[in-house]
Amino acid sequence: MLVWMMAAGTSPQSFGGDVMPNLPTKPCAVARCGTLTRERYCEKHQAEHRKRQDERRGTAAKRGYGSKWQKARKTHLAKNPLCVHCLAKGFVVAATVVDHRIPHKGDQKLFWDTSNWDSCCKTCHDTKTAKYDGGFGHPVKSRPSH
Repeated sequence: MLVWMMAAGTSPQSFGGDVMPNLPTKPCAVARCGTLTRERYCEKHQAEHRKRQDERRGTAAKRGYGSKWQKARKTHLAKNPLCVHCLAKGFVVAATVVDHRIPHKGDQKLFWDTSNWDSCCKTCHDTKTAKYDGGFGHPVKSRPSH
């Protein structure tokens, strides 16, 4: 993640930033695998996990994130290259994700409504999605009007 500080001579830690050291390795979550990884699964089992996940919820393309979306996403990020959440905290961070402020839940009109899109860095997107959409066992919450 690219981070530039707005005030000279400051560090992300002085602003409560999310700079993390390397995570320690741990065994893969698959029983009897034992391969050490920094993720939940080792590379071999991560691919298997993604395949099972896609079978359950459909591939990205089946959920509407095909070539048309990739082109629209790329255009949006070119016009709005910075993470709106980091900017609000005084950080200048390159955005890599286009977030739907209001989850579309398959509603194509809402999916393609560009006024419902925010540019985010992956960290902010994943944090927001987990917090408001029930990730990591959190209850689903209503999102703040941004």
